[in-house]
Amino acid sequence: MSDNQLAVDVVRGEMQPWSDYDGKRGAVQGPVLRALLDDVLPSGARTLIVGPHSADLIDVVVARSAKATMLVRSVSDANSLAERFGDDLQVIAGALDGMEPAAFEVVVAADGLDRVLGYDSDDLNWSARLDALAAVASPAAVVVLGLENEFSLTKLLDRRLPQDRHADDDWRPLHDDPTRPVSTGQLLAELSRVGFADAHAYAAFSAQDTVLTLLAADTAAATRPGELPARLALEALETAAVAVPLLAPIAEGATAAARAGLLASTAPSWLAITTTPAHHPVYAQASGHTTVLTADTAAAGWSITTDQLGLGAAAGDEAGFAAARAASGDASAAAAPVVFDLGAVPGSVPSGITVETQLLRLAAAEDVPGFRALAARLGEWARAQDSARLVLRWDDVVVDGDGFAAGVSPWVTAGGESAADVLAAAWWRFHDRLIGGHRRHPWPPWMVGDDLVSAWLGMSGVEAPAPVSATKPETTPASAAQVARGRELAEALASALGIPADASQTPDVRTALADAERAQQEVFELKGQIFGLERTLGFRDKALKTRENRLREMRLQVQKVNAERAKLHGSRAFAAVTVVRNVATIRNPREFAGKLKRRLKRILRNRLG
Repeated sequence: MSDNQLAVDVVRGEMQPWSDYDGKRGAVQGPVLRALLDDVLPSGARTLIVGPHSADLIDVVVARSAKATMLVRSVSDANSLAERFGDDLQVIAGALDGMEPAAFEVVVAADGLDRVLGYDSDDLNWSARLDALAAVASPAAVVVLGLENEFSLTKLLDRRLPQDRHADDDWRPLHDDPTRPVSTGQLLAELSRVGFADAHAYAAFSAQDTVLTLLAADTAAATRPGELPARLALEALETAAVAVPLLAPIAEGATAAARAGLLASTAPSWLAITTTPAHHPVYAQASGHTTVLTADTAAAGWSITTDQLGLGAAAGDEAGFAAARAASGDASAAAAPVVFDLGAVPGSVPSGITVETQLLRLAAAEDVPGFRALAARLGEWARAQDSARLVLRWDDVVVDGDGFAAGVSPWVTAGGESAADVLAAAWWRFHDRLIGGHRRHPWPPWMVGDDLVSAWLGMSGVEAPAPVSATKPETTPASAAQVARGRELAEALASALGIPADASQTPDVRTALADAERAQQEVFELKGQIFGLERTLGFRDKALKTRENRLREMRLQVQKVNAERAKLHGSRAFAAVTVVRNVATIRNPREFAGKLKRRLKRILRNRLG
């Protein structure tokens, strides 16, 4: 230890105050990377860790090393690491070019060479930094070297400005360095240049600083859309898309890259290892959990193994996993509609494409009969399963010849759900990914939600219940009640996975523009409807005014006629006419004359007294 009273050794290039763990970009980490290091690192070697790495990765290196040394450029980070690991880890604060030549048997630089220089360092390009790394390693050393890919989909589709994508943690930015490798081939060639000829590379798919999936470069180049490696990489990219504001949906670009055999070229980063590839070509973190799944090529597809990393060593150890979750205080697990069950992961998976890939192709081709036939087969297969506990995901179920096979999803229902329930959940998830992804399909745009899922369930052989009469306007129809449980299971699964079904928690610009254009079209149509209604109302208003004027005219005419009638009734002519009319009604004039004579006499007598 040096004479500066610090708990760490210091070489030229140390930075203070500074931290590579608390900035915008944290330390590289993840159970997947930990599992890989546990496979490739030899035991009993003298090891050097370069750059910020998480504590769980350091634990693996320390456990497999005879002596472990770690180089970080921040003095405060070095002190924290020294306190955390004590005598198990020698910590050095400073820059890579400040170290003396050494002969470490293992060098772990999974974070890459971007954060290895300090204030006082020379302005070294990427190749010069690799030379400095080679100077501290023995010729036969096992080197694990990471490299960020500036041509990755997450960077190409990132809608933020270049100056906003990288924080000041990259003290000497290498993003436009002409010596920086831009492919796995160039990365391996650079390693060969400094003496590491037997290297091979992985394509690393990460969410922020956590590696979620590792695919061997040749495996990533050979996989095609819908196959297991491509699906695992796509899920990792969709997880990353939740936190990165994008210009367009990342799934479309990843699918196109896989179709062209360029999936490895568009990965967020690469990882090169200078050992014989005697480990797995696929490492992936189980969706929504820390369990690591590894896959090896087999005659019929992929052979799957699992590693719970301390939460139960054996595959299917539900008791160990339940105990670990109870110890972690996860009291809500028992009440959740879906739970993690490592025993649901099969030992092998066919090499076919996923059901979702086939369904999307049929929907895009508007092949409704083919879609209906495939849905009917899916319904028969789901009802024939021994247990309905597995939450079906069409983006995980694999087409296996004329049948189907479950994928690597380890999520099951907490209760005894029926086959119709898990079918409804699978169709709801497909609905969200189809409609939410604005994909082409043959159904009317207004046929969404319960109506569309109910139609798909009917194609799968699930009979709809008889409709019931509604007692209130807000009463839920029978079709909505039928798929309600499936909706709950699909939402619980999306919550457990940590990403929405359509990966649209952070809307991309293209989707926002499409939604805006659709809203503009709807506004235009509504304006047309409003114009038509206003015109109809105008016509009706004019008609009402015409009727009102006619009624007013008729009212005036009636008043005039009544006035003339009253005037006529008070005239002498009317009185004469009345007398004449009454006289005309006399049948016996003699008798009438006699009565008139007697009456006149009586009147005269009364008057004369």
